[in-house]
Amino acid sequence: MGIFKSVLYIAGVVLIILIILLVMISALEKQMIYYPAKYPDGFWEPERFGVTVEDCRFTADDGVRLHGWYAEGSNSELNITLLWYHGNAGNITHRLGNLRDLLELGVNVFIIDYRGYGRSEGEPDEAGIYKDGLAAYDYLINEKGLTKDNIVLFGRSLGTAVAVEIATKREVRGMILESSFTDAKAMARIIMPFLPVGAVMSSRFDSIGKIKNLRIPVLFTHGDRDSIVPIDLGKKLYEAANEPKDFYIIPGADHNDTYIIGGREYYQRIQEFLESL
Repeated sequence: MGIFKSVLYIAGVVLIILIILLVMISALEKQMIYYPAKYPDGFWEPERFGVTVEDCRFTADDGVRLHGWYAEGSNSELNITLLWYHGNAGNITHRLGNLRDLLELGVNVFIIDYRGYGRSEGEPDEAGIYKDGLAAYDYLINEKGLTKDNIVLFGRSLGTAVAVEIATKREVRGMILESSFTDAKAMARIIMPFLPVGAVMSSRFDSIGKIKNLRIPVLFTHGDRDSIVPIDLGKKLYEAANEPKDFYIIPGADHNDTYIIGGREYYQRIQEFLESL
C-alpha cells in the first residue's frame, strides 16, 4: 500500500509539473512563434545590395499600419508580381540578397513586414498576420492596378501558412511554397515531442486543411536537410494539394539557405514555374 501511495504521489507531482509547463507554454506561445526584428534593426539601405525599392505604406482592416517594399524586375515580359510573405524571424531587410536575385528573373516583388516586424505597427498573431497578408494583396490591386492574373504568392516557412490562407480568400495566378509545413500541431510535436503542446496552442496555421480546397498551380520547394521544418511535412502538404503541382527538392539545403545552396537551379526552377503559368 505504501508503494502504491508513493506511485500516486509521484504521478500527481508529474501531472502538476506537466500542467504548469503547458500553462507556461500557452502564455509564451507568441514569443515561441514570432521573432521579429523591429526598425532600425536590419539593413535599411537596399541600394547597397543593388536593389531599388519603393517604400509602401498600407493599412490592415483592423487599422494596423503596415510597411513593405515594392521592387520592379529587370524586365516586364512575365508581367508577374511575387507577393512575398517571409518567415517568422527578422524583417524584410534580411531578404535583400534573395530579393535581388529574384528581380533578375524579370518579375516584380512586393515583400511586406507583418505587424510587429520592421516598420510595421502592432504585435503579431495568427489572425493579425492573415489580415496583413490580405491588406498587401489588396494594395497591389487597388494602388498598383494589378489583377489576379498578375499576382503569384510566394511564402516561405511561416509565410507559407499566410500564402495558403490568402489563396483561400483571393484569386491569384499561382503560388510558391518554400519550406512549408502542414499545421501548427505538427510543428509542435517536432519541437517538443514529449509534451502535448498542440492541445493548449491557440495558433492553428492549418495549411493542410485549407490547401485541399485550392485549384491553382503550386510549386513546392524544400531543402532535404531542413533542420527546422522537416521535408516530410512539406511532402505531406504537397500530397494534399490538387494538381497542377510540383515538388522541387534542394539537395543539401537547410531551412534558411535554400536559395544559396540551390543556386542557379533554384532560380531556374522558379522561372520555369512562372513561365508555365
